[in-house]
Amino acid sequence: MNRLFVTASAAFAVTAATAAWSAAPVFGSWGYDQSSMDRSVRPGDDFFAFVNGSWDKRTQIAPDRTFAGIDSVLNDKIDSDVRAIVEDLARDPQASGRIGQQVGDYYASWMDEAGIEAKGTAPLKPYLARIAAVKDRNGLVDLFTTPGYESPIGFGIYPDFKDPTRYSAYASQGGLGLPNRDYYLLQGEKYVAYRKAYRDYVVTMQQLAGIPDAAARADRIIALETAIAKIHWTPEKSRDVDASYNPKTLAQLKAFAPQIAWDRALRNMGLAKARQLIVAQPSAIAAEAKLLATVPLQTWKDWSAFHFVSGNAQYLPKAFDEAKFGFYSKTLRDVPEQRARWKRGVDLVNGALGEAVGQIYVARHYPPESDRQMGELITNIRAALQEKIETSSWMDAPTKTEALAKLAAFDPRTGHPRNYIDYSSLAVRRGDLLGNAIRADDFEWKLMLSRFPNPVDRTLWDMLPQTNNAYYDPTQNQITFPAAILQPPYFDPNADPASNYGSIGATIGHEIGHGFDDQGRKFDGKGRLRDWWTPQTAKLYTAKAQRLVQQYDSYEPLPGVHIKGELTLGENLGDLGGLEVAYAAYRRYVAQHGEPAVIDGLTGDQRFFIAYGYSWQTKQREGALRAQLLTNEHSPAKYRVNGVVRNLDAWYKAFDVKPGEKLYLAPADRVRVW
Repeated sequence: MNRLFVTASAAFAVTAATAAWSAAPVFGSWGYDQSSMDRSVRPGDDFFAFVNGSWDKRTQIAPDRTFAGIDSVLNDKIDSDVRAIVEDLARDPQASGRIGQQVGDYYASWMDEAGIEAKGTAPLKPYLARIAAVKDRNGLVDLFTTPGYESPIGFGIYPDFKDPTRYSAYASQGGLGLPNRDYYLLQGEKYVAYRKAYRDYVVTMQQLAGIPDAAARADRIIALETAIAKIHWTPEKSRDVDASYNPKTLAQLKAFAPQIAWDRALRNMGLAKARQLIVAQPSAIAAEAKLLATVPLQTWKDWSAFHFVSGNAQYLPKAFDEAKFGFYSKTLRDVPEQRARWKRGVDLVNGALGEAVGQIYVARHYPPESDRQMGELITNIRAALQEKIETSSWMDAPTKTEALAKLAAFDPRTGHPRNYIDYSSLAVRRGDLLGNAIRADDFEWKLMLSRFPNPVDRTLWDMLPQTNNAYYDPTQNQITFPAAILQPPYFDPNADPASNYGSIGATIGHEIGHGFDDQGRKFDGKGRLRDWWTPQTAKLYTAKAQRLVQQYDSYEPLPGVHIKGELTLGENLGDLGGLEVAYAAYRRYVAQHGEPAVIDGLTGDQRFFIAYGYSWQTKQREGALRAQLLTNEHSPAKYRVNGVVRNLDAWYKAFDVKPGEKLYLAPADRVRVW
């Protein structure tokens, strides 16, 4: 699901291992801070504002953030916890062995601002010299397949969609400096201003690096990127897993895009023995290959030099760092101030040595009891979904059999990996910040290469234990909830069950539900991309999904900018189905334990839905919201609440929502996933 604001949906569980549990919830009397509520708003008019309206009115977004909300509070706590670990290691690197030296020296290199300024642009020179030395198209291929350098075609190693027991190499479209194609192609004053600011930024970066004739080079770079943007697939099309799975042998690659020296490229990347390359956006990559052959060599070298400088600006003197922040954060996302350097240093170390830090984080902050309680919640959610599948009126018997087998095969993982990454081969040198970053990139690629010939390791994690996030992997049929997100307010062992089911329960339902969303449903219980739906059931499912697309297409968070219903469909289905299943699981709990008492004037069902709305408590800057609407598969938080609850009959009953209220939908117009 990917909770958007960590960067990409949430799960939740308890307090630090070193803290004593209290008898009362961390938030409010039952798990919700009632001072957030705005009782002047009718729930049926704007449920998000009813739950969070007073908080919204009194809350200012911190000057170094794109948003404020539940996640920003939790992220601050996680940052502080990880800072303590990193600074302990940096204080005496040798005392903690190899990992202490690596973490300590990496963090110290980042925090040594005076040393970075003293070096000036000297660290850049060997990398720019390599770009300048390129003499022909083969040299470009060599450059683009070297860790640390940008490539117009991205490469990665992941489980094969059709055979998830083995790895395959993938190629995908790339090459843009703006967030996506829309920023190059959309018309209007706002987008013209963005493009002008981007040109200024390209000029500035080159000037800071000492590259002559920066304005003319910038014009050529932007013309090239605009040409790339025109051939890129839209975000909506790129998320279609069927359209994006295009395996090609070496011979087929040579015929498909002959302008690229494929033998050379694959050999450079250590993939000479790869039997195929899966091409994600074939028309875009074929067109980019033509640009590689026809655009002047010097323009590609200029593009590469700019992207190297821009991509590594944070490791260079302050002028570079501030210019990058000024464009990407201040201009595009309306963030007025740079984050504190120590916070960025924590992010840097997490990115390079994350599981090593995570192992210490788990020992300090994750009690084993969390695994047990999460296991109970997951079991209840699965039971509720099983019942819904078994009693579904739109899913026929053969499809139900497959769906139940997939549900039974779900592999839930909580807290932390069973085994941690060994970083011992990563060379970290104090005082060589840029070199450390490039070597970290190289280490990550070599780590993937080391796994490539072997069967897929199902114990690997795609998130760190200290990440406030969770995810579903369709190729492994796994749901994963890292330790850091398993804390109040998302889950509190002392909170009212209605609160936990409305927050973490909905999230567990969401993550499991991704296995049955418009793309996840295309994978079977073994993680294979395979059509296991009968045509009639698939037709009924698609009709439901399209009705949800139409609902979200109608929402306009910014004037003239609507939610993209197709782009956000998977997450919207996950939200809706997840809340449906969580509510069913909650009612199962009530049937076992009895109808709960009224608390603070609220029934159990009301508390369930309020907890769900509270879990999305968020406000955003306009630029960040615009970027999300144009590029991201997640709907804005307000619509992850209002757009969901208005489809649930139980919500109408809980709050006595009547025709004429703004969120009211006639029963026939409500979309029911389950």
